[in-house]
Amino acid sequence: MLGRLGSRFSAVLSVILTLPSGKCPLVVESVGEHVEEVEEGDMVVPVFRPNCRECRDCKSQKGNECSIFGNLVTTKMPRDATSRFKGKNGEDLHHFFHVSSFSEYTVVDVVNVVKISSDIPVDKACLLSCGVSTGIGAAWKVADIEEGSTVAIFGLGAVGLAVAEGARLRGASKIIGVDLNEEKFETGKKFGVTDFINPTGCGERKVSEVIKDITDGGADYCFECIGLSSLMEDAFHCTRQGWGKTVILGVEKHATPLAIDTGFLLRGRTVAGSFFGGLKPKSDIPMLAHKYLNKELNLDGFITHQVSFQDINKAFDLLLHGKCIRCIIWMD
Repeated sequence: MLGRLGSRFSAVLSVILTLPSGKCPLVVESVGEHVEEVEEGDMVVPVFRPNCRECRDCKSQKGNECSIFGNLVTTKMPRDATSRFKGKNGEDLHHFFHVSSFSEYTVVDVVNVVKISSDIPVDKACLLSCGVSTGIGAAWKVADIEEGSTVAIFGLGAVGLAVAEGARLRGASKIIGVDLNEEKFETGKKFGVTDFINPTGCGERKVSEVIKDITDGGADYCFECIGLSSLMEDAFHCTRQGWGKTVILGVEKHATPLAIDTGFLLRGRTVAGSFFGGLKPKSDIPMLAHKYLNKELNLDGFITHQVSFQDINKAFDLLLHGKCIRCIIWMD
């Protein structure tokens, strides 16, 4: 979802962003001191995952943490702990997730903004700020899916379908989608999903048994994209003994521990967590935009609805009832 961005303050290493009326690029309105990476008029994507490119974590290719600016629970700007936003009575308003995009203008630290080509439509560019990038990144960087691999995905929302798109582009031989909402099955075909399972239709059989039958012993890669430890365990048991890998993308809603028999781990199965699909925003988001412009990456299929900001509650209703994949919100 994309709002028309904004705020009226500037500071060292901060960037003010705005989206004028109509479907046009998200642009830099002004920059603070010492900002050299972007300038006024540049098209950018704000992203919650910081990427300073200077700390030990950002320089490493092993993950996408940022050890300097990686605190996601802060309600203030990362460098000086100010919010930049005021209510009508002068009270401080929280700065959310380093982005605060549901406003006409916003202030974003330069570590949370990525410059991309102005050729990409803004309604496609905004998809790269979170869910779609997470799924594709998990397929490419965390799992590193090989051609001919078998893949099972638990949850066919935007993240799960993005995993499917990443697996399709890597040449997976089977991509199995697991979801209770069969309305998503037709959509899944557009992203390369080859087989579908509704757990309620398996009778007395476990989902793991069905997947093992389809894949001749278990999927090479399983992805949990919902956020329930019970499904994370199910996904693990659907992987192949010896080398199966489970990638956890869902945020566990109840902080429930994961219970796995260590004997399975000793025999070669692995579990990996992933935040933002292991992508480094500064280098990987422009790469995804380039692939879209080259007609290699399907972003259009994720957008199922578009509404004005006044109808934002409709967007939430569509989400809660499983009627949309991604709903674009325009601040016209």
